[in-house]
Amino acid sequence: MIVKYTSADFIIRGARVFLGKDNPIEQLDVAVKNDIIIAVAKKLTMQAKLVIKADGLVLSPGFIDVHTHDDLEVLRKPSVPAKLSQGVTTVIAGNCGISAVPTSVKSGLRDPINLLGAKNEFVYPELKDYQSAFVKAKPCVNLAMLIGHISLRAQVMDNLERAATDPEIEQMQGLLERAMSQGALGLSTGLAYYNAKQASEYEVNQLAKVVTPFDGLYTTHLRTEFQGIIDAMDEAFATAKQAELPLVISHIKCAGKENWGRSAEVLAHFEQQKQHQHIGCDCYPYAASSSTLDLKQVNEGTDIFITWSESFPDIAKQHLKDIAQQWDLTQLEAAKRLQPAGAVYHCMQESDVQSFLGYEHSMVGSDGLPCDPHPHPRLWGTFPRVLGHYCREKQLLSLELALHKMTALPASHFKLQKRGKIEIGYFADLVLFDPEKIIDNANYSEPKQSATGIQTVWVNGVESFNVKQSCNAHAPEGRAGRFLTRHNHKNY
Repeated sequence: MIVKYTSADFIIRGARVFLGKDNPIEQLDVAVKNDIIIAVAKKLTMQAKLVIKADGLVLSPGFIDVHTHDDLEVLRKPSVPAKLSQGVTTVIAGNCGISAVPTSVKSGLRDPINLLGAKNEFVYPELKDYQSAFVKAKPCVNLAMLIGHISLRAQVMDNLERAATDPEIEQMQGLLERAMSQGALGLSTGLAYYNAKQASEYEVNQLAKVVTPFDGLYTTHLRTEFQGIIDAMDEAFATAKQAELPLVISHIKCAGKENWGRSAEVLAHFEQQKQHQHIGCDCYPYAASSSTLDLKQVNEGTDIFITWSESFPDIAKQHLKDIAQQWDLTQLEAAKRLQPAGAVYHCMQESDVQSFLGYEHSMVGSDGLPCDPHPHPRLWGTFPRVLGHYCREKQLLSLELALHKMTALPASHFKLQKRGKIEIGYFADLVLFDPEKIIDNANYSEPKQSATGIQTVWVNGVESFNVKQSCNAHAPEGRAGRFLTRHNHKNY
């Protein structure tokens, strides 16, 4: 039943409204009351407490960042300026097999779980514990949580560099089932990491089956994104298929020079399988990746920038080849000495990046690392970079398709109810931006730079960012994010 309203809290007048990739962007008025869009029309005459003149700016649903590691960041910094300032209103956390749930300090901080935060921050044995902390912190963005395979392993295994035993798998199944019953979206894996690489297909399959009765999904950082990527994709397809789960392949790419130019082959393989099962993928608009320093990725042909090092903190923020030269060591020897450490890997070809980004069915995800002292620029720049650099400047894809990849498509894959569209009855997560000016300013030298062109952001009907007033979300009244569970996406 649609309730008819006679007045609104505010009306955005004269915006160029994005109504979906198959509809033309047209000038309309949009009315909001409380947290809901109540009217969309050519000329609204209802009364409103506030009228906002959009003057032809584009109004889009809030951007949904499907690939984040913001699990703990939204608690330690609830204003989350890196997300809000680029138009992101909802984040999916718990990607790549690492999540803040289930965790406890006693289990220790295993790599790459350390990407999320410090040891004393991991105090959430159950999803309900994390949810309580989220409600108390009152972040400015909505968040939904995946449960990480490596995090599950860290709770029950003493040595993660081996396959789990049947009793350990049963313990992990119990932890995952509890999290799913409390509203987790599904299971994520990061099978490329050494603390998960020895996990058998059987182990992953048994966990995926736990998700099936809960109508969840399976996301994966593939076992490899290098030369063996096709086989890794087939493993992911098989895992999802045997569990009858939708699949999302994380940050799809062709990594390593020996792998460059294979994006057409990878996408053809993806498209072929898409005819037989529900699959999706996300990507980011950069030719460099970022993670912990992985010795297996160290080679003379890849430019690697060291972002942090626990062993030698003062020598970080340099290229590995320069550090190796200073120490008179090979790059591999220098990398071993630096560990544990973080790195940005310039390991992709721009043409492959454009192929994945331009693909009709890929979503946009930042994969930013908020704890990194010198983060990859994708943390602050992903969404404006797509809209500015790749849409407007390179004309790689239309504005309508780009916005679809950031809104309705991810809302559909992750089953985010009443989000991702500007429609009556949907939650008022909205972004007002200038398509002629929007651009990322973050770069590899100065990565913590806000984008240009985002005018105003509303989260659940609350103005949370306005470029003229910087970030309203520093004050609690400007922080209206909600914890989104699989079975109820409304209000927690």
